[in-house]
Amino acid sequence: MMFNTVQITTEYIEANTDFSTLITNLKVGFSTKETIVPIRHHHNFPNPAVNTESTLLLMPAWNPSNDAGVKVITVSPKNGQYNLPSIQGTYIYIDAKKGIVKALLEAKSLTAKRTAAASALASFYLSRKNSNSLLMIGTGALSINLIRAHASVRHIKKVYVWGRNPEKARAICNKLIADNFITEVVEHIEDKVSEVDIISCATLSKTPLILGKFLKPGQHIDLVGAYKKDMRETDDATVKKASVFIDTFQSGLNESGDIAIPIANGILSVAEIKADFFQLCSNERPGRTRESEITMFKSVGHALEDLIAARYYYEKFINE
Repeated sequence: MMFNTVQITTEYIEANTDFSTLITNLKVGFSTKETIVPIRHHHNFPNPAVNTESTLLLMPAWNPSNDAGVKVITVSPKNGQYNLPSIQGTYIYIDAKKGIVKALLEAKSLTAKRTAAASALASFYLSRKNSNSLLMIGTGALSINLIRAHASVRHIKKVYVWGRNPEKARAICNKLIADNFITEVVEHIEDKVSEVDIISCATLSKTPLILGKFLKPGQHIDLVGAYKKDMRETDDATVKKASVFIDTFQSGLNESGDIAIPIANGILSVAEIKADFFQLCSNERPGRTRESEITMFKSVGHALEDLIAARYYYEKFINE
């Protein structure tokens, strides 16, 4: 019997994402521990042609006798000079009972959508319900997805965008015209960081961009970039002021400088981290508990998110 592997493209994923549904699917997925998720393989390798390291990530997950998958990703930080996104890859979606490859999904868009949905899921638990303004720091492929995902769980009216290249920030604002936000390019982060309800940051910065001295009570900080131990989007003052949450304890403690550096320096202890997605989504631990609380969520990504997203797009694709 022939079993046809379907190919799910960037164009399909971009045109067929309902963030509200994807967020709900993530919430259900993290409410149990049925899926087996090994620690992901994280390999840095030299890339002398561009004078910086690249990274290979392998992210497997199994839902026994149901479905499984593995994402193969490369991260090449200097891809901007080739007019290419830094993240490239493929998701292999598998029938876990028979071992048949059911689909190949373009992983760059899959990753962007599930990452944005995860940040919005965190915001559902951690941002104030009346949050209506957002500062987006970073202008990469994730930025528009993060803005739209956050807006699916909170009534966002004003969006401010900061990037090292103001023209890229302007382009983001222009793409959001049909979304009915009031948008504005921000020249300096400190101009708006103390005014907004939610700060979302998705960069490859090695030096903190969000400084605790500018934060105000009640804000929510969403950290998505800085995927290596020597990268950092916030400073120690932010960590001291905030209630800290992570996507998973399995990988969230070690892979990003935003958590690893404060732990190494004694600024943050593992016991002080309030909860991860498994605890939030199963109601084992609470999210925001006070209006005045500053909450900080650090995402490094988890293979369960990929499997849930692959299932979402595959079922949508074959049921059309």
